[in-house]
Amino acid sequence: MNFDFSDEQKQMRDAARKFLAEKCPPKAVREVLDGKATYDKALWKGLAEMGFLGVAIPEEFGGAGAGHLELCVIAEEMGRALAPVPFSSTVYLAAEALLLAGSDAQKQKWLPKIAAGDAIGTLALFEGKGNPSPQAIKLSASGGTLSGVKKPVPDGAIADFAVVAARTGSTGRDADISLFLVDLKAGGVEVRSLTNIDPTHGQAELTFRNCKAEPLGAAGEGWGILTQVLDRAAVLMAFEQVGGSDRALEMGRDYALDRIAFGRPIGSFQAVKHILADMYVSATLARSNCYYGAWALSTNASELPEAAAAARISATQAFQHCSKNNIQVHGGMGFTWEFDCHMYYRRANATAVTLGSLSYWEDQLIDRMRKKNAA
Repeated sequence: MNFDFSDEQKQMRDAARKFLAEKCPPKAVREVLDGKATYDKALWKGLAEMGFLGVAIPEEFGGAGAGHLELCVIAEEMGRALAPVPFSSTVYLAAEALLLAGSDAQKQKWLPKIAAGDAIGTLALFEGKGNPSPQAIKLSASGGTLSGVKKPVPDGAIADFAVVAARTGSTGRDADISLFLVDLKAGGVEVRSLTNIDPTHGQAELTFRNCKAEPLGAAGEGWGILTQVLDRAAVLMAFEQVGGSDRALEMGRDYALDRIAFGRPIGSFQAVKHILADMYVSATLARSNCYYGAWALSTNASELPEAAAAARISATQAFQHCSKNNIQVHGGMGFTWEFDCHMYYRRANATAVTLGSLSYWEDQLIDRMRKKNAA
């Protein structure tokens, strides 16, 4: 299969790169990393004004109505710049859940706000350690209220609303899980910020105490919807990770060309060449899988589950590999706070578990391929 982005989509990528280079330099990322802000509010509004927040939201709900391919190229640039905004939680998770399962009223209420930068959303799925599964969900729903704890919730401390996975039955099956939409500013929710490896992408613990909630999608179909949301988010997050991988590779290459040791650039030494070559191979393999995922996502192909898992696996491996070896190429300087290497290493490890661990997606890929071959 031959796949590439169109000239218009590449132009959008160039526009996003130029915008982020100007509005999101490393200094802006450090403002959030140092705890001077919870996220870059000016950048968030700027992304809305550029139309990037609503690029995949239909025009009838205030978006640009472009599609997922356009969102993929923007995601890549967001990862490249380490944008310290709640983009993934709002656009990949909350907005996609609304598009898949929301009623017209729910879409009309929240999607225009997302596109305009007036609302931050999130998905409250995890309840502590472990990977996504129906059995891991203990938070209960009864009589239109929720009770229980969700953690970690991406950007939960700054979110305006959340899509919450809750248990509505006791049979232990997928049909016991339903989704609910919660206005986090309406009360009934206790929010506690959590510390994590990458403060530029915050996490929180949300405690629901008989909190009012409205159903999102049909009762008992929550796990099926969540699976689709996670597959879509896996492809989009993979593009972020590829963007970060490429930037880490560029940083290592540039330093290897500039740093002089024994009268020569260290990039001329075979050991450094091999490190950079391995980084390039890893990032290129991930990009190939991401392009397959982008095709499957944009066409709603039956191969999407396998393509999403493959993209997620290779991009996670590439970002961790490139960010780690970027530090190695920089030598002792790479470990210092003053250099930017650690920021990419932080983001690589944070995104590696955002949607479930690497082993989870490896198991998903094997299971999905086995089922497909047996069909």
